Amino acid sequence: MTIEVKQLDRVVIRFAGDSGDGMQLTGDRFTAETASFGNDLSTLPNFPAEIRAPAGTLPGVSSFQLHFADHDILTPGDAPDVLIAMNPAALKANLRDVPRGATLIVDTADFTARNLKRIGYDENPLETGELEAYHVVPLNLTGMTVESVKEFGLSRKDASRAKNMYALGLVSWLFQRPVESTITFLKTKFAGKPDIRDANIAAFRAGYNFGETAEEFSVRYEVKPASMDTGTYRNISGNLALAYGLVAGAQRSGLPLVLGAYPITPASDVLHELSKLKRFNVTTIQAEDEIAGVGAALGASFGGALGVTTSSGPGISLKSETIGLGVMLELPLVICDIQRAGPSTGMPTKTEQADLLQVMFGRNGEAPLPVLAARSPADCFAIAVEAARIAVTYRTPVIVLSDGYLANGSEPWQIPVIEDLPTIDPDFTLEPNATNDKGEPAYLPYLRDPETLARAWAIPGTAGLDHRIGGLEKEDKTGNISYDPANHDLMIRTRQAKVDGIARSIEPLEVDDPDGAAKVLVLGWGSTYGPIGAGVRRVRKVGGKVAQAHLRYLNPFPPNLGDVLGRYEKVLVPEMNLGQLAMLLRAKYLVDVVSYAQVRGMPLGAAELAEVIGNLVEETEGIDDDARHLGEAAAALKHGEALVDSNGHLTTELKTRGTR
Repeated sequence: MTIEVKQLDRVVIRFAGDSGDGMQLTGDRFTAETASFGNDLSTLPNFPAEIRAPAGTLPGVSSFQLHFADHDILTPGDAPDVLIAMNPAALKANLRDVPRGATLIVDTADFTARNLKRIGYDENPLETGELEAYHVVPLNLTGMTVESVKEFGLSRKDASRAKNMYALGLVSWLFQRPVESTITFLKTKFAGKPDIRDANIAAFRAGYNFGETAEEFSVRYEVKPASMDTGTYRNISGNLALAYGLVAGAQRSGLPLVLGAYPITPASDVLHELSKLKRFNVTTIQAEDEIAGVGAALGASFGGALGVTTSSGPGISLKSETIGLGVMLELPLVICDIQRAGPSTGMPTKTEQADLLQVMFGRNGEAPLPVLAARSPADCFAIAVEAARIAVTYRTPVIVLSDGYLANGSEPWQIPVIEDLPTIDPDFTLEPNATNDKGEPAYLPYLRDPETLARAWAIPGTAGLDHRIGGLEKEDKTGNISYDPANHDLMIRTRQAKVDGIARSIEPLEVDDPDGAAKVLVLGWGSTYGPIGAGVRRVRKVGGKVAQAHLRYLNPFPPNLGDVLGRYEKVLVPEMNLGQLAMLLRAKYLVDVVSYAQVRGMPLGAAELAEVIGNLVEETEGIDDDARHLGEAAAALKHGEALVDSNGHLTTELKTRGTR
């Protein structure tokens, strides 16, 4: 049989199954194969909060989505071109996201009357015509897996556990992915269990070989490698990048890194990864609770280390008093908030960016501190290095905002040259910096650098540099306890001025406005960077003029932000909260920004943003041509093909929502 090879510029694949079916591992391996091939990629793992949700139920469905392309991409995709569903629940839970014409590869083994009834199907959808709008490939993947590994003498239950590798082999063949890295991975992972190792490898190869011989597939697909800047790349998740960035920041400052943390989803992986890096002078403390974790980190900073603590929203709430103590002591401390959906316990495995107001103001008294936000998984590295620079240079706690989408998602990362990273000078005080009333050498712990307003930092035990610390208000320069009203006002204003002054050391906000003719600016922060960028691309592709900018510094804001906001008639701020950045911008700059707020526990979609942006551009420019519909046209783009003619008029009713 001759198999056609079809060229594609991008593909979105989603693996979905029961939370015990190994979908995250399958997705990770396909991602690794794709990264080694050289495609640009972006991923979106999605899994239940329960350790083991009930098998075969809708709440128990776990999925992993991967978008890969031969060009630069920004999101994991709005909708899958290919869905691999390992049971009926996986099919039903994900079908609403699948556009007409997409491919469904379905494991039929569990499509029994009992399993179908459990999730609300009265009849088998594979037999009713319900799926006629899709290209359906029904395969008994479980049965074929068991057959392919029967020589290893495993029970049917153990043998069927390799079905995810069978599916991975099949899809690897379908999209011509390299397979050597997966075989090497399986040999290493199951080195101590030869039967399991050999069964998984056999299942993987059997799935690959089935693709070559089966008549179900007459076409294979090729997505060529993406063009990237010269350098060494690896695939990296946000949490791993954050861990590496924290170590790099400590190394560039010459300080030991001490992490005090309590496990919490989705921040735990930072603790796990840092615990593997002791050779870089890293100490990790898994504390008994969140308060102990931040206390250990702050104590380490007092002792001359770079103290770090990691958590998510609920844990940040518990740490707030100690963070305020760090503000009062004016010591370096990096606090990483990997945001998740709330309030309270909320949805632990779902993403959100609703902690902005909490980290800005969630402490008693006037307790200002810098707030930074990563915009992509790879950017978590750079933002961690920057947080270390600010914390050490300005003697202040710094909060880094990531979220579940960035933490668990991944993308290619160009490994930096370490020598190109900034050198961070802790500038420890090693000898007395003043004289007392008797003319004797003395140490003033709150004597400040005139440029940064950072106070002196002496390692405890340094001869002649004894000093007092604590949570009570400090007297200017001496650090003694003070209840003097004028001194309190001075210290409050000085700490605020120190944080405000950080703006002088950061780059002005860059605006992407190709011809300078846009009247609408789309401004985002954090993980909305990818969806906003994809939405803006779509609007421009159908003729809309729109500018884009993204904030990585949220306190202080970039020094030119006010000027940027003033240049545009409308400023749209998409957020995964109810408009927290929009509130801050309105309050500080008196700009009536347009808030677009969604809190669904999932990243914003490129198509939905394109429609919102396009509609706002039309409204702002006063376009009254009902035939143009910029928003609708931009949302309807698939695979980058503009569905409008040269006049901007829609040329088709197609509403398939792909992504760029």
